[in-house]
Amino acid sequence: MKKILIIEDDQVMANVYRNKLAVDGYKAEVAPAGQSGLDSLRTFEPHLILLDLVLPDMSGVEVIKEIRRQEAFVKIPIIVFSNTYLTNVIQEAWRAGATKCLSKANCTPKDLIEIVRHTIGDSGAMPNNTQAAAPPLIKSSSSAELVAGNDEEFQAELRQTFIESLPTTLYSLRLGLQTLVKAENEMARLKQFYELYRQVHALNGNAGLAGLALIAHLSSAFEALLKELYEKPKNINPSSIRTVAATVDFLGLLFDKGTQPEKQEMPVTKILVVDDEAISRRAIVYALEKARLKSINVEDPEKALQLLTESDFDLIFLDVDMPGMNGFELCAKLRALPQHKKTPVVFVTSLNDFESRTSSTMAGGNDFIGKPFLFIEVTVKALIHILRAKLQPVRY
Repeated sequence: MKKILIIEDDQVMANVYRNKLAVDGYKAEVAPAGQSGLDSLRTFEPHLILLDLVLPDMSGVEVIKEIRRQEAFVKIPIIVFSNTYLTNVIQEAWRAGATKCLSKANCTPKDLIEIVRHTIGDSGAMPNNTQAAAPPLIKSSSSAELVAGNDEEFQAELRQTFIESLPTTLYSLRLGLQTLVKAENEMARLKQFYELYRQVHALNGNAGLAGLALIAHLSSAFEALLKELYEKPKNINPSSIRTVAATVDFLGLLFDKGTQPEKQEMPVTKILVVDDEAISRRAIVYALEKARLKSINVEDPEKALQLLTESDFDLIFLDVDMPGMNGFELCAKLRALPQHKKTPVVFVTSLNDFESRTSSTMAGGNDFIGKPFLFIEVTVKALIHILRAKLQPVRY
């Protein structure tokens, strides 16, 4: 029987994978931290390792490096779970010796079993009817029976359990946000950023397990934003704090209206980016591409108005300070077009002018973002507005 070591501190996720692997004929053991995982290597002697790159005591990359230093485990397959928005971390994992990198937001237990089989083969697996009862996972039913049954039934049960936990999750996120805003010094603020980051990391993984793609997609981007702000405090500013608060607020709507199985497809989008600065314009387009959101970009406000007259768009990013026609003027004109009376508009303004802009009239806009901005902040901002429109269609 092939043995799998799961190094994962999220107990729910670890138990789901352990149960699923056990029913498919693999012997699985869970280590809740990097060091305990390293300690289990010698005693358990696994054939494959499943590793979360975010652990409480040491990073997953550090764990990979330590494993590869040990001669007995130089060639053992290591499958890591990460966030598709954290490309630098994924690259570090590859360089350290990861065999495969999977997205927590997109990998279901069924997908994982197929990947494990492909990586180490089926010779160690046994038929389901030879498997002993797995450890309990879901309070409402026997986990072993559930996992052994229909995969769709298993997914539905996971989804229901996850949905039942969402009010508690939302309360915790809102409380964390309040603590962050009220933090009296940088150390306290950074500590709270880290706590929010850990909470959203767990939310991302569990939403992926439950097959709730919209929550997983947004929380994946949000996790990356929080990690960036925690690791690079110089990027914490009124704009980024506003985006964090808006995301927590929107998660309440997403938890309420975005959990139906039929609503899990990301909408096809068409976004317009208007900015006379080439670097800023390209940065926004790049950030949108990271979230697989299609866009058209122009530097001339007059050309933008022509495009808006001829076509429908789902979201518009408008630079405020442009020659000839500024963003506020363009917004006022596009609001006169029947198809764009309610189209979300995000103004892009210099950070030095951010607070005065946001406290003044929005001129028909929906949101602001301050330059210089983080790529991932633009991504999160766009996802909020696109998903809000999907969940609350505009009625003219």
